[in-house]
Amino acid sequence: MLNRRHLRIKVLQVLYAFFQGHENDAHKVEKELLLSIERMYDMYLYLLLALPELQRAAQNRQAELKKKMRPTAEDLNPNMKFVENQLLEHLSSHAGLYKLAEQRKVNWLGAESQEMFKKMYLHLLDTELYFEHMNNGVEGLEEDMAFALQVFKQEVANASLLQHFFDEKSIYWTDDLDLCASMALKTLKSWKPDQQMEILPLYKADDDEKDFVLTLMHKTIQSDDQHQADILALADNWELDRIAKMDMLLLKMGLTELQFCSSIPTKVTLNEYIEISKFYSTPKSNVFINGILDKAISKLTEEKRIQKVGRGLLN
Repeated sequence: MLNRRHLRIKVLQVLYAFFQGHENDAHKVEKELLLSIERMYDMYLYLLLALPELQRAAQNRQAELKKKMRPTAEDLNPNMKFVENQLLEHLSSHAGLYKLAEQRKVNWLGAESQEMFKKMYLHLLDTELYFEHMNNGVEGLEEDMAFALQVFKQEVANASLLQHFFDEKSIYWTDDLDLCASMALKTLKSWKPDQQMEILPLYKADDDEKDFVLTLMHKTIQSDDQHQADILALADNWELDRIAKMDMLLLKMGLTELQFCSSIPTKVTLNEYIEISKFYSTPKSNVFINGILDKAISKLTEEKRIQKVGRGLLN
């Protein structure tokens, strides 16, 4: 389920702390890096489990209304369209999802979590989305799927209560919600009624994401002196202390990736660090980083310090 750009950002975050002197033990930094990636997977599971919790909140409210002193006809015979949504029912009974969540101690147990989902359901009740779905007279799997996906996008992924929970739960989740929500949404969309929904693994068996992040982290640290020398040579008329610390780190990571990640095309590396700089550095950093890395590609290729494996990887 991992996205390479997000992995680069994870490495950027731990390396920034390392080079700022907050942590000078590379092995501890590696541990922090891998833990932050593991926490991404926990968030993904929390998001998948959120829809069944909303369904359960709806069931609890229906049960409460039936116990009123003077229940209405609607209280006694509620519209069951939401609580019988086929996608939600599948998630609620997905043994593999709940087993995995139990192994990782991911759950929405406790009065505080239940109160949060009660509030989220009451908010959903007041939305036009909910009203139209419950009263449009359309039944069937396609309608259930479309509604469940919209609820996830509007009322789960963007729920302020849920965002607050994640902010309080782990410092590792600051920048992860968008990616984890997109992967959860991808998982939900993939469901077929005659199949069990496939829960994405953290690392695919035939991919090298873990090797990639560890190589990027360790080689950036180990090659720091060489990278500084290369950047100084490439940054005409610039002194190192005039270059923003975040720009320096992005350049060092880019140089590492160019030289030590043999399966990644040079153009991909160039574009990725330009894009990351737009969010994590100064407004003009992307132009500066583009210029330095572009010159670095020419220089390192000429010096045979870039060795790529596979056709077209130098482009």
